[in-house]
Amino acid sequence: MSDRDLVLGRLRAALASGAHTPVEVPRDYRHTGTLDLDQLVDRLVDYRAHVHRVAEAAVADTIADILPAGGTVVVPPGLPPAWLPPTVTALPDDDLDHARIGAADAVVTAAAVAVAETGTVVLDGSPDQGRRVLSLLPDRHVCVLRAAQVVATVPEALARLAPRRPLTWISGPSATSDIELIRVEGVHGPRQLHVILLP
Repeated sequence: MSDRDLVLGRLRAALASGAHTPVEVPRDYRHTGTLDLDQLVDRLVDYRAHVHRVAEAAVADTIADILPAGGTVVVPPGLPPAWLPPTVTALPDDDLDHARIGAADAVVTAAAVAVAETGTVVLDGSPDQGRRVLSLLPDRHVCVLRAAQVVATVPEALARLAPRRPLTWISGPSATSDIELIRVEGVHGPRQLHVILLP
């Protein structure tokens, strides 16, 4: 008898015994909290993200300050055109290939929700956020977030999200550490994250 047959035999015997009663998962954890936008900003800055608190009318000017003049910016199809300054060249994502996305100076997206307690911004693939690959390949990600999209806790964020959508949870720029705990940025995504927080 092979090891595989032995393991499968034990599984079949355990299932046949009827001892597989569903386990009740406790759900008595805290679901809500007190919303604090400053906490979100503190967490994002702690994760080495850049936060810009501006009025919506100043989004284009803020992006112009962040990006080099003449730079190329990948934009999802539903991004408000008024957010882009005339100093950059927009590359609308009409199924751009990975090489063109990765060669762009930045991507500009909106967000679905953000969690103040964890400093996390969540994208859900909506038209103003685009495909997941857009937030992974360019070296710089500029994300525009409205204060009304910020919640205090993760359970509150989950309640706003559709679980079948492609969710991307972002807590600062991409970073990892090697065995000597030396931080390396940009391995799994953008090295720079700029969050433009609107009132």
